Amino acid sequence: MISPAALVADLKKQVLLLEDDLRQRITLPEFDQPWRSEHAAATSGDRTAATYTAWADDRITQAAVSWVLTTVFVRFCEDNRLLTPVWIAGPGHRYQESLDAELAYFRRNPEHTHREWVEQAIAHLANTPATRGLVDDQAMLHTVSPSGQAVGRLLEFWRQRTDDGALVHDFTDEELDTRFLGDLYQDLSDHAKKTYALLQTPEFVEEFILDRTLEPALNDRPLDGFKMIDPACGSGHFLLGAFRRILARWQAEAPALGRRDQVQNALDAVWGVDINPFAAAIAVFRLTVAALKAIDHTSLESAPGFGIHVLAGDSLWFSHDQEGLFDHKDDFAYSTEHKKELVDALRRGRYDAVVANPPYITVKDKALNAGYRERYNYLKGKYQLTAPFMELLFKLAKRGDAATQAGWVGQITSNAFMKREFGKPLVESMIRRLDLSMIVDTSGAYIPGHGTPTAILIGRHRDPDNAYVHAVLGKRGEPDRPAPGSHGLVWDAIVSNFAHPGHEDDWISVELIDRDVLKSHPWALGGGGASALVGRIETANALKDRVKVIGYSSITGDDEFLVTVPHHAHRLGVSTTPYVIGEEIRDYQYRSNYVSLVPQDEAGEPVDPVPPLRRLLWRGRTVLANRLYFGRRPAERGLRWFDYAIFFKDRSLAEAKISYSNIGTHNHFAIDRAKAVFNAHGQVILPLDARDSPAIVAVLNSSIACFWLKQKSQFKGLGGVNQESRTEHWEGFYEFSGSTIQGMPLPGVLPRKLGSELDRFAQELSRNHLTVLMSESLPTSSLMQTAQRVQTRLLHMLIAYQEELDWQLYHSYGMIDESLTCPGEVPEIGRGERAFEIVLARRQRAGEVDTTWFSRHRSSPITEIPDGWPADYRELVQRRIDAIESVDAIRLLEAPEYKRRWATEPFEKQADRALRGWLLDRLEDRSLWFTPQGQVRPQSVSQLADTLGRDPEFRSVVDLWQGRRDTDLEAALTTLVETEAVPYLAALRLKESGLRKFADWQHTWDLQRREDAGEPVGTIPVPPKYGSADFLKPSYWQARGKLDVPKERFILYPGAGRETDPTPLLGWAGWDHAQQSLALATIIHERIAEGAPDTQLVPLVAGLAELQPWVEQWHSELDPTFGVSPAQFAREQLSEHLKSLGLTVDDLAAWRPPAPTRGRRAAK
Repeated sequence: MISPAALVADLKKQVLLLEDDLRQRITLPEFDQPWRSEHAAATSGDRTAATYTAWADDRITQAAVSWVLTTVFVRFCEDNRLLTPVWIAGPGHRYQESLDAELAYFRRNPEHTHREWVEQAIAHLANTPATRGLVDDQAMLHTVSPSGQAVGRLLEFWRQRTDDGALVHDFTDEELDTRFLGDLYQDLSDHAKKTYALLQTPEFVEEFILDRTLEPALNDRPLDGFKMIDPACGSGHFLLGAFRRILARWQAEAPALGRRDQVQNALDAVWGVDINPFAAAIAVFRLTVAALKAIDHTSLESAPGFGIHVLAGDSLWFSHDQEGLFDHKDDFAYSTEHKKELVDALRRGRYDAVVANPPYITVKDKALNAGYRERYNYLKGKYQLTAPFMELLFKLAKRGDAATQAGWVGQITSNAFMKREFGKPLVESMIRRLDLSMIVDTSGAYIPGHGTPTAILIGRHRDPDNAYVHAVLGKRGEPDRPAPGSHGLVWDAIVSNFAHPGHEDDWISVELIDRDVLKSHPWALGGGGASALVGRIETANALKDRVKVIGYSSITGDDEFLVTVPHHAHRLGVSTTPYVIGEEIRDYQYRSNYVSLVPQDEAGEPVDPVPPLRRLLWRGRTVLANRLYFGRRPAERGLRWFDYAIFFKDRSLAEAKISYSNIGTHNHFAIDRAKAVFNAHGQVILPLDARDSPAIVAVLNSSIACFWLKQKSQFKGLGGVNQESRTEHWEGFYEFSGSTIQGMPLPGVLPRKLGSELDRFAQELSRNHLTVLMSESLPTSSLMQTAQRVQTRLLHMLIAYQEELDWQLYHSYGMIDESLTCPGEVPEIGRGERAFEIVLARRQRAGEVDTTWFSRHRSSPITEIPDGWPADYRELVQRRIDAIESVDAIRLLEAPEYKRRWATEPFEKQADRALRGWLLDRLEDRSLWFTPQGQVRPQSVSQLADTLGRDPEFRSVVDLWQGRRDTDLEAALTTLVETEAVPYLAALRLKESGLRKFADWQHTWDLQRREDAGEPVGTIPVPPKYGSADFLKPSYWQARGKLDVPKERFILYPGAGRETDPTPLLGWAGWDHAQQSLALATIIHERIAEGAPDTQLVPLVAGLAELQPWVEQWHSELDPTFGVSPAQFAREQLSEHLKSLGLTVDDLAAWRPPAPTRGRRAAK
C-alpha cells in the first residue's frame, strides 16, 4: 500500500527538479516559438495579462506535474498488473523485467535517452482504448518534454528500494483505491496550489451534498438521459461519488443490461470540467479504474474503451449568456483545452444535478478578471470566484417549468458573499429569484484543508417554491481539530439534526427562515438567539444619520513604491504624511510605522518629487501607471502615474476624523488628529460634528457594537499569525465594511463623558510610548521604568472605563432595566479582573469550558472579586456577575467574542523595538559613511565598533538594549545590522526564480529608458511581482517586498572584506547609484591591492555592471571637481575590470554564488 504523505513529499521534490529542467528546455528552438506564440495568442485573446516569464513559469509547473503524474499512472498500472509491459518498476520479479526491457530497448535504439524509453509507456497508454484519454493530444505533457537526463533521475527515484529489496513506493492494492491521487492533486505543487486554490472536497462533505442533490434529482426524473456535472471537478471526488450512485441505480432499474452497458450509461451521466489539466487527468484515471473494477476486469488492455466526459478547460470562460457579445468560435483556447467539447458540455440548462466546491480566490490576472466580468451578470468589486461559479452552477441546471423538472444545485462555497459587498448583487438580484431550499453554516465545522469559512447551499433552478428556507445556523466553532473531520462535534451536530427545525444544541440551531429575510444583503444568520438580539439592538438611530461619509481616505493601488518606513523617507529627503495600515489601529489609538511618499503639500495638492524620490518612483513607473481601480488607470483619471489611485482630500485632511480597522478579531476605532492617510484596511468616518467623535468612537468600540457588527459582517476564519494554534471563536477574523458600519444603531443619548475620558487616556498612553519618549530624550533605565509604570496605569484605566461604557450601553439599549455603572471614582482594573473574566475563570475551574483567553492575554484566571477594590465597587461587580448569569442578552454580550482583548504589545518587545530603532538611526549618521572630504566610506562592523565605541551615549544605549554592562560592541552591532542589510547584487539576494523575475524588470527598465529617449517601444509589459520564496533570506524579503524596492538601511558586501577582518562589510543605503558604484570601485581597488583572487573580484565587478545603467541614466553630467561625469568614470572602471578578468557583461550577469557546502562543523 502506498503512503500518500510520503509519496507527496517525495514527488514534490521531483516536480521541482523537472521544473528546473523544463525551464531550460523551453528555450530550445523546438519549444521556444510555440510557447511564445501561445502566450501572444493568450494575451490577445484576453486569457492572461501576465508577462511571458510569469505565464511560462505557471505552464512549466503544469507540464512538470503532468509528466510526474503520468509516471504515477504507469507505476500504478505496473504494480497492479493493469498493463502487461513494465517500463519503470514493479514489485517482485517485475522490477527486473523493467530493467531487462529497458536494456533491450537501448540495444535496439542506442541513440535514444531515458525520455524516449518512458515515451514508450506513454505511447502504450495512448494505444490502449481504456487509457487513451489520459495522454491524448491535449495532455499538458505534450507541450514540452524533459531532457533524457531529467527523466533518468525520475526513473532512479521510482526504482529506489529499501534495505530488504522492497520498492520505497509500492502501489499494489487489491481494492485499486485511487483516493491517494486527491492528495497529489492538492499538494504536488505549492505554486499550483496557491495559484488555483487546489483543494479536494472531503468525502463526508461530498456525500452530504450528493444526498441532498443527486439523490432527489434521480428520484424525480427518468434515469435514461440523466446528467450531472461538476464544473470545478478537481481530482474527481464528486464525480466518483456520483458514478457509484448512478451505477447502482442502473443495476437496480435495468438488471438485464450487460455490466459493460450499465457502466457506460453511468459514465455518460457524469460530466466534469477543471481548469487544471493535471486535475482533469487524475479524474479521468480515477473514473477509468472505477469503471474497470465495476466490470470486474483486472487488465486495462482487455477492457473496452470507456467514454469518460472529463474535460480540461476554464468552465467560466466557455460558458456564458452573452451570445450577442461573444461567439465561442472566436474564443482563444489553450492547446490543452478541449474547446469544442467544452462549449458543448457547458451549454446552459442541460443538467439534472450540478455540484461543486469552486475555488474561493479572487482573480489576480487583470485580463482574466475583466473577461469574467463581461461574461457574468452579478460580479461586483473585488469578487471571489465563488460569485461567477454560483451563477454558472444554477445556469447549467435545467430550468424548471410546467414541462421540465428543475435541476438540483449543491455546493460548498466560501460564505463571504453573504456579507461582503461583492455578494450584494448575488443576494439581491440572483438568489432571491431562485428556489434556495437549504443553507448550512459550516464555518464552525472542521473541514480539512478549508481555512476559509464555508457554507453549503442547496437549491433548484426554478422560482421560489415556498415562503421559508431551511437553515442550519452556527453557534460555536469546533473546539479542536478532530481526526477524522467527519467526527467533529459541529459536523456531527449538523448531520444528526439538520432535518429538525427547532433543534438547538451547543453547536447549531435549526430554523425555518422567512425567505424575505434573505432578499436583502448582508445576511445575519447567527444561531442561539443571536438574530433575535440583533433585532433588539436595532433602533431608529443609525450611525449614517450622524456622519458625512464612511469609507476610504486614500488608495495607493500598490503600497510598495508609494509607502515606506520613516528612515527610508528621511534618506530620500522628503516631507511625508503618516500612513496608517488597518492593523495599527487598536484600542482607541494607532501608531503609524509607515509614511506616504506621494508628493503632495500640506493642503493635499500635488508637487514635483525631489530628485531622490523621482529616481525611486521611476523604477516602478510601469507598475504604477498600470494600476487599475474601478477599471481605470491613473492617466484615465487625470492623475500622474505616481499619484494615489484614489485620494479623498476632504477625508484625509479632516480634523478629528474617526479611523477604523476593517479586518480584525474585534472592533477597533480611533480618532485621528494628525491628518494621516489610511490604507484600504484602515478606513475613515467623518462625523457631522467633530465634537461627537469621542462619543461615537466609544459606542463603536463597545461590546454591543462588536456583537452587532459581527452578526452583520463577513467571518474570515481563524487566519493570521499562529493560525494552527487558533481554535476559539474569539480568535476569528471579521471584515467590517463601511456599508455595514453605517447601519450601526446608536443609543438615543451618546456617552459623551465616558467617550471623552477614554479618548484622554488613549492620547496620554500614546504620548508615553517609548518611541515617542526616546525621540525626545536619551534612553535610560529610569526613563523606561517610569514609562512602564505610567503605561500600566493608563491601560488599567482604559479597561475600567471601557467596562463602564459597556454596562452603560446595555442599559441604554434596553438590555437591562437598571444602570450597573459606578457613580463615583472608578478604580483601576487589571487584566483578567473584569466581571465576564471572573465568570469565565469559574467556568474553566468547573470544567465547563477550556479556554486560552487568559494565557493569550498575559493574565491569570481569578475566580473571586479582587479585595483591593472599594466595597461599593465590589458590590457593583457582583451585580454585573449576577446579570451575566441570569440575563440571556447579557450572557451573549459579556463573552470573549465581543469584549475588548486589550492585546497590547508586551513592554519588553516595545523596549527592544524602540532601542533598536534609536541605535540604527545613529548608525545611519552620514558622518560614518563619508570621509571629511565627502568621499564614500564602506565600513566593516569592526570599524564601526571602533568609531562608535568612543561615543559614551551610544555605548550606554547598547548596554541598555543588551541588558548588561560592557557589552561586546562588535557582536552587538553584528546582531543589530543582520536583518537591516541587503546584498548589493541581485544574485546574492535572489534565488533563481527571483532572478528570472529580475531579468523581466531589467527588460522593463530598458524599455522605459528607450521610451524616455523618444523611441517608440509600444506597450511596456508589467513585470511580475516577487514572493518570499524568491529571496535567499527572509530578511531580504522583509526589506525589499514584492517589488524589490530598496528600503533597507545598509548595503551588504558578502565576502568582500579584508582577509584580516571577518566582520560584515557594509555600505549605507542612502548612497545614490554613483556613490554605490564608487564604493564598489573602492572595495575592488583595495582587494586587488591585497592580492585577492579573481573569484572574489568577479561578483564585485558584476555589481558595477548591474549599477551601470542607473549611473548612466542619473549621473551623466560632468562633475567639475573631477573633470568627468560619474557615468564615464564608472564606465571606464567597468571596462578596465572586464578586460583584466577576461569576461563580458553577459558573463557577469550569469555569475552565481557557489552552493553552500554541507557537513559537520570542525571540532573546536
